[in-house]
Amino acid sequence: MSESTEPGSYFIANYPPFSAWTAAAVPAVLEAFAAPPTGAGLGLYLHVPFCRKRCKFCYFRVYTDTSASDVERYSQGLAREAELVAMQPAVAGRKLRYVYFGGGTPSFLSVKQLERLVAGLHRSFGWNDAEEVTFECEPGTLSEPKVKALRELGVTRLSLGVENFDDAILEANGRAHLSAEILRCWEWIKAAGFPNTNVDLISGMVGETSESWDRTIERTLALEPDSLTIYQLELPLNTTFVHDARETGAPTPVADWRTKREWVGRAFDRFVAAGYTVSSGYTLVRDPTRVHFRYRDMLWEGSDLLALGVASFGHLSGRHYQNAPHWDDYLGALEGGRLPIARGLVPSPRELFIRETVLGLKKGALDVERLRGKFGVDPLEAFAPQWRSLEEEGCLERDRPAPVLTRRGLLMVDALLPRFFDAAP
Repeated sequence: MSESTEPGSYFIANYPPFSAWTAAAVPAVLEAFAAPPTGAGLGLYLHVPFCRKRCKFCYFRVYTDTSASDVERYSQGLAREAELVAMQPAVAGRKLRYVYFGGGTPSFLSVKQLERLVAGLHRSFGWNDAEEVTFECEPGTLSEPKVKALRELGVTRLSLGVENFDDAILEANGRAHLSAEILRCWEWIKAAGFPNTNVDLISGMVGETSESWDRTIERTLALEPDSLTIYQLELPLNTTFVHDARETGAPTPVADWRTKREWVGRAFDRFVAAGYTVSSGYTLVRDPTRVHFRYRDMLWEGSDLLALGVASFGHLSGRHYQNAPHWDDYLGALEGGRLPIARGLVPSPRELFIRETVLGLKKGALDVERLRGKFGVDPLEAFAPQWRSLEEEGCLERDRPAPVLTRRGLLMVDALLPRFFDAAP
């Protein structure tokens, strides 16, 4: 792994990688929807693609120049998609275990738009029995009435995209909010009584210094969030940073990986000293007996995930799929009464085993017994060379009775995972 932050994706979100997914697999995905369920837990992801601005490091499908009629049309499309999905044999009658509103910026929607959207979704699914309902927010889009409405609509985990507390850094990276908006909305969030409040930070943003990062750590700690998520800035090819660098020929002044890992490690140390517990290579929780990440844990362990929204990714009965990635294709399919699935993949049992192994390792310790029981394969034996190499590199604390990463390994876990991809259990 190069220590410089080169253009390209770094974060491992799935296996096989999305580049392997094709339109040829769509009939197999539709067959899965038409078949009886497999018995896996069920979750729901909803993509709200609207933003006030596009962050310069953003690689998601987002729209920043939208009208009220665009938002209404899209909301109606989500509700229609929910109806179509909920009536499929593989889904009908099943209860949702978790729900995740992602984006984009879900909190871009007004209170009335949110209420109409949620009412439409409840007609198809409902999530009164869900263990977790997560909602992502951008500070500048929040108001006190909207925060209260989110709690009343059943949100249990509100995640605030702070990223940094330095206004110059926020502006240099294209964020729409400034630090004053963070502090203003946090009072509303705490008063609303969400069971879990989460703050997102990003290590290594353009303009970051060791001193500014330490200030962000301290200001975040003062908020006392129930959980904290810290990402290390990467430069996927479809970001504004990469586009501008190619146009000008100038390198993007992003911290190298060694520096970013050191900064995240420093944040981990500071929060652990304050009583938090490390939950994965990206997360800490203040009270692990009370605060959980159902979306993360169930998804990484092979749950079904229904994907609603343009370009969103889902998993059903062991098959991966993605919705149409463009506005007109996505909404056109729904307005024509069709599921908007554009591509997919039918992974082999071996690939599913690798997927759950690498995603599970991102938590820092692998659940060997669960994998043995589910797949009938021992990951200790199947990946013996990989465990040896990790240990030799100082990234593995031990491999038995189950692999546990060192702090070094945990902070660079995404760079370690590709070595497992082509192993044959």
